[in-house]
Amino acid sequence: MVKILANDGIESSAKEMLAAHGYEVVTEKVPQEELVKEINDKKYDAILVRSATKVRKDLIDACPSIKLIGRGGVGMDNIDVEYARGKGINVVNTPAASSQSVAELAFAHLFTLTRMLHDSNRFMPSEGSKNFPQLKKKYSKGIEVSGKTLGIVGFGRIGQKAAKMALGLGMKVLATDPVIPEATVDLEIFHSVDQTMKVSVVIKTVPLAEVIKNSDFITFHIPMPKDKKPVISAKEIAMMKDGVFLINSARGGIIDEKDLVEGLKSGKIAFAGMDVYMDEPTPNTELLMLPNVSLTPHVGGQTVEAQNRIGIELAEKIISHFNNN
Repeated sequence: MVKILANDGIESSAKEMLAAHGYEVVTEKVPQEELVKEINDKKYDAILVRSATKVRKDLIDACPSIKLIGRGGVGMDNIDVEYARGKGINVVNTPAASSQSVAELAFAHLFTLTRMLHDSNRFMPSEGSKNFPQLKKKYSKGIEVSGKTLGIVGFGRIGQKAAKMALGLGMKVLATDPVIPEATVDLEIFHSVDQTMKVSVVIKTVPLAEVIKNSDFITFHIPMPKDKKPVISAKEIAMMKDGVFLINSARGGIIDEKDLVEGLKSGKIAFAGMDVYMDEPTPNTELLMLPNVSLTPHVGGQTVEAQNRIGIELAEKIISHFNNN
């Protein structure tokens, strides 16, 4: 029997699918420092993780029973992928399953910030009944996104989903990607319940500097660079428009948070929407306490639909691997 440790959990539909093929799936969370002992004691054949559990060289070397490492989601920064593959271990992920959810969260932050919902939701419960006119005046300076330019840093699956949403909202799109020169974004326009029209838009990518200089809003959808250095620091922030909005639902550390805080305090950056942080799970308190930020705790791909797609895709890849080996 194939034994699988889903250390960061897995959807019940995926667990049932694996069980139907005779696989044992354990979902009890094992602390990082106890993983080696647990895997070796139970002789697990596979370990499945999200972003919390790390699968590094030391664990890979210490656990010879592991034949497959699965990542529910896109980025695999928490796995030493090439090292594992070099030792004959199959490493799989689910790159497409959560793209829609992550892109939607980026826009949730964008709308929250442009209409100051993050602040209004804090003060309306305590002051709405006694200071309604003052709050109305305070929150009557929102801005529209239509006609504005959205810069997309990283034009893979998630970036293209974000472009599709932006185009549907009447926004201009500037995208940059080091390996994707252009992409075709297909818009589906629903005339009625059973009638759909498709419109295709070809978007050519441009250099990062062009996106940084000319965008009103910038959203990030790239993996962490191999050198672990921020893509955006004080130098890049200085190149941006005054009052730019930044949205990071990619990886903590892509934006230097010290420089981000300074930009938010000075007003160079009007607002920031953050789903990921440099020091997860203990983010920078100063950043969290700023009034011009919208915050979520790394939940970009955490929708019911995405989790189901992730689980099923992961289960299919696991079954395929062990059926063919």
